[in-house]
Amino acid sequence: MTPSHQAVPAARGWLAAAGVVLAFGATPAAAVETIVFIGNSFTYAQGSAVQTYRPSTVTDLNGTNIGGIPALFKSFTAQAGLDYAVSLETVGGSGLDLHYNTKRSLLDRPWDHVVMHTFSTLDAARPGNPATLLQYSALFVGLFERQNPNVDINLMATWSRADQTYPRTGAWFGQDIYAMSRDVRAGYELAAATVPGIDGVIPVGAAWDLAWRTGYADPNPYDGITAGQRNLWASDSYHASLYGSYLEALTVFGSVTGLDPLSLGADEQAARDLGIAPADVLRMQQLASTTLQVAAIPEPETYALMALGLGAIGLVARRRRQAAVATPVAEPALA
Repeated sequence: MTPSHQAVPAARGWLAAAGVVLAFGATPAAAVETIVFIGNSFTYAQGSAVQTYRPSTVTDLNGTNIGGIPALFKSFTAQAGLDYAVSLETVGGSGLDLHYNTKRSLLDRPWDHVVMHTFSTLDAARPGNPATLLQYSALFVGLFERQNPNVDINLMATWSRADQTYPRTGAWFGQDIYAMSRDVRAGYELAAATVPGIDGVIPVGAAWDLAWRTGYADPNPYDGITAGQRNLWASDSYHASLYGSYLEALTVFGSVTGLDPLSLGADEQAARDLGIAPADVLRMQQLASTTLQVAAIPEPETYALMALGLGAIGLVARRRRQAAVATPVAEPALA
């Protein structure tokens, strides 16, 4: 079920200076909406304090007493005046195939919203291969639509793993830190484009990419963390840290509800509970907000525009308009 949308100006800080205008839905839902999160340790935030955050506020269908990203989502929506009944079904190291084949009875219900993702490399045995994702996304769509034809189903595209990029044993060794995220996102976008019933892709990996490109986070934990930058990974350089999990949850919140993550404010309650400083909260809200606004703009131009900074953004935009008038061209496909 899709919330009503209303344009709300929310540009702030360095984004306002860059002339970025944000527009997110702002009308609270009138009734309780149900949502289920299906995933693995990337959903339950293994290795960070988020894993045990307020488990009593959500329903863990497996009974493992996890809060995780769903509990952060619940906190965000409550602060926004929305009423969501939040459930999760998570198994560490799993893909959608395991959930469909072994947990289907728990999930076969009339949900309003579904957020799901598969194994972090798309396929544990064949990194980067989306075949299993495509197959089981379609099976899940059939399952959920039989119970609720209007169910809103979103796939969550996850982040690049440092342990898959920098060590020689990694599947993306020798490539830049953005390569894995690009390949994973492409797999999810393919599923959304080819599986009827998938409503969208939540670009969590792109939010992480933006954090690195803009200097908020350090892109390589193997050579030490630069002073003043945050590490989005946990100590295993695989799972999300407290900061990575918080950025993940903000991106999910904005994508599912249509609300601007900046609307939560620097004094957001879950961040206070977890000990995240207001300056970090606001910066991550800006990152999530910007990511959601530019999610439909093709790579690599999207990040180039943001990284170039204030004056360059306007210059590039003017050049693009001039080029469009002189020689109309088709937009490139989304990466």
